Amino acid sequence: MIGFSLKGHRFLYDVQTMLQVFYPNSNYYEVEEIQMSKITVISELSDTFTYGAIYIDGKLKVEKRCEVAGSPISTRQKKRLIKLSLYLCLKEVTGYEPKWGIVTGIRPAKVVNELIDLGHDEGFIKKMLMTGYLAGEDKADLAITVAKAEHSILSKNQKGDFSLYIGIPFCPTRCLYCSFTSSPLDRYKNVVDLYLDKLIEELEFVADNVDKNKLMTIYVGGGTPTSLNEEQLKRLLEKIDRLFDVKNISEYSVEAGRPDTITKEKLSIMKQNYVSRISINPQTMNHKTLETIGRQHSVDDVKLVYAMAEELGFDNINMDLILGLPNETIKDVEFTMKEILKLNPSSLTVHTLAIKRASRLKENLDDYSFVNVELMEDMLKLGNEYANKMAMKPYYMYRQKNTIGNFENIGYCKAGYECIYNVEIMEEKQTIIAVGAGSTSKIYDSDTNQVSRVFNVKSVEDYLSRFDEMLDRKCRGIFEKCQ
Repeated sequence: MIGFSLKGHRFLYDVQTMLQVFYPNSNYYEVEEIQMSKITVISELSDTFTYGAIYIDGKLKVEKRCEVAGSPISTRQKKRLIKLSLYLCLKEVTGYEPKWGIVTGIRPAKVVNELIDLGHDEGFIKKMLMTGYLAGEDKADLAITVAKAEHSILSKNQKGDFSLYIGIPFCPTRCLYCSFTSSPLDRYKNVVDLYLDKLIEELEFVADNVDKNKLMTIYVGGGTPTSLNEEQLKRLLEKIDRLFDVKNISEYSVEAGRPDTITKEKLSIMKQNYVSRISINPQTMNHKTLETIGRQHSVDDVKLVYAMAEELGFDNINMDLILGLPNETIKDVEFTMKEILKLNPSSLTVHTLAIKRASRLKENLDDYSFVNVELMEDMLKLGNEYANKMAMKPYYMYRQKNTIGNFENIGYCKAGYECIYNVEIMEEKQTIIAVGAGSTSKIYDSDTNQVSRVFNVKSVEDYLSRFDEMLDRKCRGIFEKCQ
């Protein structure tokens, strides 16, 4: 447990994210005094300097001071200098030098996109990342590459455009690492049809209150949408087709996800209802690891459903992988990448394992072995190498809390196969209206560049029992008037 004390500022989030880089999977809490046991971190801001200090068992171990040049300075500059003074302390105490420096938060490319919008050139941006944020050269280059790809997509946004997220919170089983809102089918199979009744009612409500001509993308996610049976999936997709002009939107994705839930009939239903992009997510191509993480499909199942999808005409197929899975070695990752290369999908999302608080993995950490920071970096380099072999470039990037080394998740794709929805939901430059249990709508105001959120309750039971409240939340939080 790590205590922190703030003086002269309340940038609590920025202090915590800096601590998470150096001490992942720890608990952080605010204290008023220096603790006589454990670690205490001090962060101070004045008009002329920022100050960081670390005490261990009540004794000062290191302190650093960063001068504030000029006055007044922007909020962004205050946050940067606060993180810088802490970074210098934490690096000295731990001996660890993060590759991303003080670039924290879930969107590493955000700083770059903001600098692009201000008219700065690539050389200036790279220098700022490396000297102002202490990022390594390879990470600075990656951030610029991703930001340019994202900027190309975001620049096409028109005022009032929106995307639609449809949540299916059911899975055949819960994976070892998962903390998402998902409900195992063996427990919830008797309420799936009732859930779809309400989900469709919420979709009808949205359709009645939006300008359908401004719909850009649809993303059906979860959970695992293909955990629905064929009749249920057909019912949902046909209803979406009747409510919205899906033939003429920019992108229509379904997270097929678990190969053990995919059948040829389900793929046919998706194709018949104009779904243009699907994901088939093995996470690894090592059978032993699949068993460890609780997947019920085999490597051969992955290959079979991929071949079926291609046979039915799907040419925009994404595959998700997770690097750093329990007990996996660099050879295991290389085997996975070689198998993916044979399939040659149009896009690939490479995740760094995040050990999430609500996962079974977090509860049983001692039962597994994990890679260190250096090996994780080698795995990411291997992922990049094989993406290049498939003629893919990075176009999308985000981070999660509690990953080894504070590393990134990267979306790679062949030219023209960028997932628009992924960029829009991450960079928050477009309204995303979300329906279903556990979903969050993000309402973007292009005049103020601000985002507000409207939440649906997480559990299926609450969603069903409080459904009218969900509609009321949308009425008050999204639509100026409800029909």
